[in-house]
Parts: sequence; structure tokens; C-alpha cells
Amino acid sequence: MKKIQDLHVLVVEDEAIIAMLIEDTLLDIGCKSVEVAPSIDRALEALAAKKPDFAILDLNLHGSRSYPVADALRGHGRPFVFLSGYGAKGLDGNYKNADVLQKPFQQNDLETALKRALLLDADAS
Repeated sequence: MKKIQDLHVLVVEDEAIIAMLIEDTLLDIGCKSVEVAPSIDRALEALAAKKPDFAILDLNLHGSRSYPVADALRGHGRPFVFLSGYGAKGLDGNYKNADVLQKPFQQNDLETALKRALLLDADAS
């Protein structure tokens, strides 16, 4: 079973300050590495180059939904969580049951979402 210290995480977020905060939080809780992609195209490029263990996807990227990235992650069997200011209400069709971390969130919320998505025990961190 993976531990947080072994995780490579992809953050797909178009707001630079929010992306930096998420990156810092993930590194603070012990993730091995974090890659930030500010757009769908950059995220898909990152996925083609290296498969993350987990991804955090802002639902709305410059007015477009991040579903193509979620589809690619699902195709590779990689877990992810959406970020949204609207919670699960903003999700469409195939994603109605996806995990959503509502903005704004605290470090503990992010860590809990990560552990839940990866089925990590509290002792695994």
C-alpha cells in the first residue's frame, strides 16, 4: 500500500495562487512530488509524460470543464478529486458520484480527500 510520502500528485488549477497553495499543502503533508498544470492541454501533456498516483482537478478551467483530464485519469486507473466552489452540484453525468473538495478548504480537508481517494489508512501517512 502506498504512503503519502511515496505519492506523485498532479494539480490541475488555472489560478496560480490557488495552485501554489495546494502544492505547498501537498508538500507539507508529505507528498513526494507535485506537478501543476494550469490548463487541460498542459494536464494531458503531463499525463502523457508521467502517470501521477493522484490528481486534483479544478472543475472549471478558463471556462472549460476538466472532464477530458478526468477521462484520461480514469483510463489509466488513477484516482482524482475535483475542486469546485459549487461542490458536487456542478458535476455532470458520468461524474455525479465523483469526489469533490469544495473551495475554500483547509489542509485537513485536502489530506482527508487524498487518503479517501487512495484508500490510505490514517496510519499510512
